[in-house]
Amino acid sequence: MTDQKQWYAGVDWASQSHHVFLTDGDGRKIGERVFRHGGVGLAEVAAWLTANSGALEAGQIQVAIEVPHGPVVETLIERGFTVHAINPKQMDRFRDRFTLAGAKDDSRDAEVMASAMRTDPRCFRPLAAAVPVVIELPEWSRLAEGLGAERNRLTNRMREQLWRYFPALLKRHPIRRFDAAHVLAVLRKPPVEVAAGTTEAASAHVDMLIARIRLVNRQLKQA
Repeated sequence: MTDQKQWYAGVDWASQSHHVFLTDGDGRKIGERVFRHGGVGLAEVAAWLTANSGALEAGQIQVAIEVPHGPVVETLIERGFTVHAINPKQMDRFRDRFTLAGAKDDSRDAEVMASAMRTDPRCFRPLAAAVPVVIELPEWSRLAEGLGAERNRLTNRMREQLWRYFPALLKRHPIRRFDAAHVLAVLRKPPVEVAAGTTEAASAHVDMLIARIRLVNRQLKQA
């Protein structure tokens, strides 16, 4: 442990705003404030912590937060703060020190994290800036998963259009077993009689679906 004086902050973050609670090394409250989410708001969090703590270096301020990733974490780490994450279940136990009420209270949760960070640092996990590739890989994985699901939706919609005017192809044949030539031969056989305009409408729909499927395939290959 460092011999430098330490301060302790708890950050309860949400999608629209972040509640920050700051104490000194003896657990005395220095202040608390709500900041709007966004670049300006996050910069204000860092400036407020530094100005109100009296720390010579941002690293003297031990920041506790539940979420181990995201813009709040990245901003604080980038600016030199010592950031720690706590498991939500462990957070529930620390919350019982202050109240047994189950209702969400942003101010209390921020205070709970600041207090627990000071008294029980072993229960927190230190966070560090991730190398760029570690940030990119999960994002590409999520993209690939989403694109795969999108392709399935599009191909299901194409199946529905084909079913409108050529049900024999889909009812009797597991189409994936055959190559394009075989499918084309089946499609060239006389189809069922349908109402005027049905074939044209389905064909227009299929044309647009094909273009979208091709785009998704290219993006999926990239991902």
